Amino acid sequence: MKHSLAIIIGFLITGSLFVGWKISQDLGPAETATAPQQSKGDSSNVIEFNPPSMENVPEGPLGESIKYGYDLMMETNKVADEYVGNNLSCASCHANGGTVKEEAPMIGLTAVYPEYRPREGEVYTLEDRINGCMIRSMNGKMIPEDSKEMRAMIAYLHYMSEGVPAGSEIPWRAQKEPKQFPVPSIEDGEKVYAQSCASCHAGDGGGTGSNTGPAVWGENSFNDGAGMSRLTKMAGYVQKNMPKGQGGTLTDQQAIDVAAYILSHDRPEFEGHEGDWPKGGKPADIMNKEKREQIKNGSIDWEEIVSIKE
Repeated sequence: MKHSLAIIIGFLITGSLFVGWKISQDLGPAETATAPQQSKGDSSNVIEFNPPSMENVPEGPLGESIKYGYDLMMETNKVADEYVGNNLSCASCHANGGTVKEEAPMIGLTAVYPEYRPREGEVYTLEDRINGCMIRSMNGKMIPEDSKEMRAMIAYLHYMSEGVPAGSEIPWRAQKEPKQFPVPSIEDGEKVYAQSCASCHAGDGGGTGSNTGPAVWGENSFNDGAGMSRLTKMAGYVQKNMPKGQGGTLTDQQAIDVAAYILSHDRPEFEGHEGDWPKGGKPADIMNKEKREQIKNGSIDWEEIVSIKE
């Protein structure tokens, strides 16, 4: 097993290096895409956030695949509608194809995958991670790994990670540990939503567009197996990024209040809950159907849900 894993990791790293080499060869020395740069004089191997431009994508089949991957990221629900079960795109969470530093960027992902995933209890490749989002955040179905769509998304992520060597520290990635939030108030969260969220996400939570204001509850939103269905994860994302262009303006209380309000509404149910966290440590803040029912009948224990036990 150890030998097999080593072979897989070696193959992926080699593939990453080849893609980077191929791009630089196609572009030529004067046209090489702007890539993340390692800080000069910094021995900690920290990489600066400087994603390459789509204007510098190389010509030929590789470039066409990268561009198709970008289109898939930006309009997943339209370009790959057969795999998407709601009205979201990758860019609904990963702004502008994952190139915005403060909004769940995807720059450098090829440097950190394969990666162990506690929720699934196994090592995930980038293909696995994409498909995890497809069946959870997109409430759809997995994309075949040998399909044109999957190859294009991987090519795009390799292009966006050009210049980021394996093992680099990429500080713009989301923190692994959830932040400690206070006990929420759904009533107050409704007020925050009406004031700060409804103009983009609509008063009924149905959204105004996958990239202008995605659906945050209802049949066209993510299902309750998605990472965003965790209360503290949702609150952290909202506080960091919302309202659009005003990230960081909500207090801890406002962020957890509006997250609780959003997640109190019905949404598609994920059928694989029983297989999550197979090695234990399942978080208490997963807002599944049971939790939503507890909210409705007033029996939910918010203190238990927002507690962080390490």
